[in-house]
Amino acid sequence: MKKNIGIWIDTKQAVIIKLSNDTHSVKVIESNIETRERIDGESKKYGRFGGQFMTFEKNKLNRKIEQTNQYVKNLLKEVEKCESVVLFGPSNMKNILEKELKSNMQLADKLIGVSNSTLLTENQMVAWVKDFYKEIKI
Repeated sequence: MKKNIGIWIDTKQAVIIKLSNDTHSVKVIESNIETRERIDGESKKYGRFGGQFMTFEKNKLNRKIEQTNQYVKNLLKEVEKCESVVLFGPSNMKNILEKELKSNMQLADKLIGVSNSTLLTENQMVAWVKDFYKEIKI
């Protein structure tokens, strides 16, 4: 019984399609990455000490990087449970996950493909993953 998965990934969520024998299951993992956030005190671009200017860009960037790392870590836990994985989706997040998979010695052999895709419905995602595994016959 082989467990193959396909991950449609975006910055907002990842849809994990698990195939085993002739059945499939779908799991959605939210990213919790804040792309448009406001930090308290952000509107005031100057400090109390005269002409000293402050910027919150570094805080935003660090928070986004930490949220992205947590999102990727949650997805890697799902990949550990399968035999092979294919990544597809419209955003750059699939490339970030691909890089993490290739750098992990235990999971590098499981990655068999990365593909660009548009926004799909859940049924289209399931059909895409089934067609992909039929073509490569794993």
